[in-house]
Amino acid sequence: MSGAESAGTGDDDVDRTPVPNADVCVVGAGPAGALVADRLAVDREVVVLDAGPRFDPADRLARQERAIRPAYDRPDVWDVGGERDAHANSGERFYPLNHARVKGIGGSTLHWQGMVMRLHEDDFNSGTARGVGPDWPIDYDDLRPYYAEAERELGVAGASDNPYAPPREEPHPMPAFEPSYSDSLFAEACEELGIDMHSVPNARNSEPYDDRSPCVGYGTCQPVCPSGAKYDATVHIGRAESAGATVIDRAPVQSLEHDADRVTAAVYATPDGTERRQEADAFVLACGGVETPRLLLLSDSEAYPNGLANTSGHVGEFFMDHLFAGAGGTLDEPTRQNHVGFYTSGCDGFYDDADEGQAPFKLEFFNYAGPSPVEMALSGDDWGDDLLERLRAGYGNHVAMGALVEQLPRADSYVTLDPERTDDHGNPVPEIHWSVGDRALDTIARANEVQVAVLEELGAEVEWVAGPDATGPAYHHMGTTRMSDDPAGGVVDPNCRTHDLDNCWIASSSVFPTGGAMNPTLTIAALALRVGDDVTAWL
Repeated sequence: MSGAESAGTGDDDVDRTPVPNADVCVVGAGPAGALVADRLAVDREVVVLDAGPRFDPADRLARQERAIRPAYDRPDVWDVGGERDAHANSGERFYPLNHARVKGIGGSTLHWQGMVMRLHEDDFNSGTARGVGPDWPIDYDDLRPYYAEAERELGVAGASDNPYAPPREEPHPMPAFEPSYSDSLFAEACEELGIDMHSVPNARNSEPYDDRSPCVGYGTCQPVCPSGAKYDATVHIGRAESAGATVIDRAPVQSLEHDADRVTAAVYATPDGTERRQEADAFVLACGGVETPRLLLLSDSEAYPNGLANTSGHVGEFFMDHLFAGAGGTLDEPTRQNHVGFYTSGCDGFYDDADEGQAPFKLEFFNYAGPSPVEMALSGDDWGDDLLERLRAGYGNHVAMGALVEQLPRADSYVTLDPERTDDHGNPVPEIHWSVGDRALDTIARANEVQVAVLEELGAEVEWVAGPDATGPAYHHMGTTRMSDDPAGGVVDPNCRTHDLDNCWIASSSVFPTGGAMNPTLTIAALALRVGDDVTAWL
């Protein structure tokens, strides 16, 4: 069965008519939209619209097989690509948008790695604490109770062994995963260099949790977890539907109808070629850091000639991502590479050294350096003893480290509408103009220095370095509808409600004024829960 067929593209009997008397319309069924819908559905009439399909959970093993076959690229696993997902680039660096996004119920959590760290306290006050970038209009304490709730909702395995982490109010819901064998190799080198290693929190079950199994070690966490041990947003979509929410798949929102200060309806397309209008009292946009600004820009009008909610002119501006730095090589001993599909140890010891010249960064000790034996076997045309000899020669002794580095918000890094290319509905596709900046590039070089020092102390032969000239994105889309106290300085207020519209909220990493260097999903989840409370109070 093909991916399109398994996604249900032929189920014309699905009811996609608008829901009458809806209190809340949520656009997007990824982690933010799912959490908002679940929070509101108990007491309110909620409808969720998503551009992509429902993926059959029974199809995940087939998607896993597709993921490990060299003939398929990562977008193939979740049916990404084609006219629907077309995009354009115009910046100094090419941004491979489709490499790591999913349109469908569950969104990006269907293929994410599952790392869930809290931002540090200074990440909320970068301008004051580090002398560069804006301060958030909220601080760590404002989000702290929502961080704890988000950890319970997603199911996070972690430990309180990180001396650099921000303060906590309670243990993680599950114990951390044990350090891997390769972690023990790294630990000896790090001890010699005075570098602290600690566990990292994972949104995957280290024990049975929330009626989901513990991790069973498939090792293909990114881009597909067949067992369901790794959290994905279908968990909260299912809960929201059980509480009465209506979730409409393959219903891409084309525009938002509005008057001067309110959204009145979301206009969405259906597979049969018709357009429908979903009215509601409140609207929550939760379609990510690229599609959210695109939707606002597509919803221009006489009242908002430059795009909806864009009186400030900042919709689409300050596009940020995390930059990757890495290094790897081989050892003259087994490392058990790819026995674990995610990393279990990291180092935040350099994070709070950040200032005007150096960005915050975190180090990652990989368990999945080098090819897997399955990947190697499927990528050659030899058999029998020849294949066995190649596997023995090229597998089992690789080591590698990674790092994520903060990119500052820049006016010359933005998302806009491409003037020439359109999607399958005739709408301009998103155009990414991605610029990075010297602070991030210099910090990548600093992270490389640390990584190479650790590998050399370990006795590894360093065979590759992903430095400033070879960096790429972590596919964390942030900053395009930034949060601000001053309506002239951003798109949403401290509660994530748009400055221009009384009944429209944005739940997304697009509201981040700065990105820090921590994976953003836990912060997205915490903000989504906070948005749910604010919408409830408003209604």
